[in-house]
Amino acid sequence: MPTYVRWSLGLATAALVIVVPAVHFRAVYTHGKRLREVTPGKFYRSGEMTAAGFREAIALYGFHTIVNLQDEYPDPDLAENYFGGGTEKQSKLCRQLGVRYVYLPPDLIPRRQVPARRPEAIDKLLALLDDPASYPVLIHCRAGLHRTGVMTAVYRMEYEGWTPGQAIEDLKANGFGEWPCTAANDYITQYILTYKRGLRHNQSVVRSQ
Repeated sequence: MPTYVRWSLGLATAALVIVVPAVHFRAVYTHGKRLREVTPGKFYRSGEMTAAGFREAIALYGFHTIVNLQDEYPDPDLAENYFGGGTEKQSKLCRQLGVRYVYLPPDLIPRRQVPARRPEAIDKLLALLDDPASYPVLIHCRAGLHRTGVMTAVYRMEYEGWTPGQAIEDLKANGFGEWPCTAANDYITQYILTYKRGLRHNQSVVRSQ
């Protein structure tokens, strides 16, 4: 067998063994990007999935509300799937499926105002979650790790009685990272370490589309 044929067969085999599984993994990962149950039947978290992924999740869990936490993308263009197929605005997708779409970017306040004040996003989230009609609810950011993590922590502390320490351990277990989980991180301080249960500073109406 000529050398070039052997090389061609070797490269083709390598592609089948390495490239194809890797592409398949990325397609599956993007489709349901870190979709996880926090409280079954009630509260869920994820990253930004594909349009097909959101449709499948909505059909499976029956979400009433989807909360987008991405401050840089108020209404993201969702790829139909990993391989393309066009894009669709997330708000439009939610309208088509009868799901409430909420844009709720986590904010920060000046350090000197902590703990007398807290970020407005906390009270907006609580106003949403205090309403039984909001459930089941899915919150997501781009990766489903950091912004989603701190807002999930607020939910855990307020409605499930978790301590800040438990919330931080949950952050680490869900990919937030060890070194960012300190008081030097303003999100950790303002959303978790100084959090006080039961307060309702401002029943702000969250923005739906």
